[in-house]
Amino acid sequence: MKSKLLKITTDPEHSFSVRHTVIPFNANRWHYHSEVEIVYFKKGCGTQFIGDSISRFASGDLVIVGANLPHYWCFDQEYTGPANTADIVVVHFSELFWGEKFLQLAENKPVKTMLERAQRGLQINGRHKAAIVACVESMAIATGIRRLTLLLQALMHIANCEQVKTLSSLGFKYGLKETENDRINAIYEYSINHFRNQIQLKDIADVAHICPNSFCRYFKSRTGKTYSQFLLEIKVGNACKLLIENKISIKQLCTESGFNSFSSFHKYFKKITGKSPAIYKSEYIKHAVSDTKVKPMYPFDQQNNKTPAIYMHERSALLGNYPAYH
Repeated sequence: MKSKLLKITTDPEHSFSVRHTVIPFNANRWHYHSEVEIVYFKKGCGTQFIGDSISRFASGDLVIVGANLPHYWCFDQEYTGPANTADIVVVHFSELFWGEKFLQLAENKPVKTMLERAQRGLQINGRHKAAIVACVESMAIATGIRRLTLLLQALMHIANCEQVKTLSSLGFKYGLKETENDRINAIYEYSINHFRNQIQLKDIADVAHICPNSFCRYFKSRTGKTYSQFLLEIKVGNACKLLIENKISIKQLCTESGFNSFSSFHKYFKKITGKSPAIYKSEYIKHAVSDTKVKPMYPFDQQNNKTPAIYMHERSALLGNYPAYH
């Protein structure tokens, strides 16, 4: 799929970029860059496009995207207005910013292997996640060599993480030309805004400025999937969100997700997620409860205006020990 090259800039005092923002970056659209990206969604949810993967993202999600892998986070409408802001920390760094030979060191083999896997995008979960989040949040306010050590610690924890979900498929191929960026973005935008209605082939072909007979072949040649499959994944992703929110009936949920009947909703939901809607919901609740039990409370934020990472770093400096996370 063709995508837009996004150039990441760093100021003269820093070798890599860390940005803490409350403004959703929908404006970036479908893009790629030569830097590796780590993004932590402290607050915010929407639809996530990484390579040929389409899924929901939500508050608490942590993702690493390899260099030159196209991606796009489309925040839900409630996060695009002034009433409800998001909370995101984004880290960008070049794999070679510490020198060409650094990742070739024997001690860095796990990190090098992890960055190779990140070429397909990785969703991070498990017991190392809290330590990674602490490092990422601390990087946003750290200075000097502390930023580097925090980044290396975060990468070490990601490399050691047992619960990692690969997002894009092995067969996903992407070009680096920008000529079709506007066309692909127009297809994405129209689909996200109109998936609840029946999108006619002529309508989406008009959006892409392609004749209807050529549109399906064009879309599949660039995404590896049919437009119908693409739409179903968006619809099921929206259904996942509504199931978790648990605010409307199943009948309303079907309509709000663009399905005409419960039978077709149930069929395609299970086909795409591998689970029935009821099992998906119960597993999410179980997972959410489990995350709540292990979620760090960060008492230092309120008492000392410090994150655990900074507190441990300063404490270890006094004791002569290097900070460790378990």
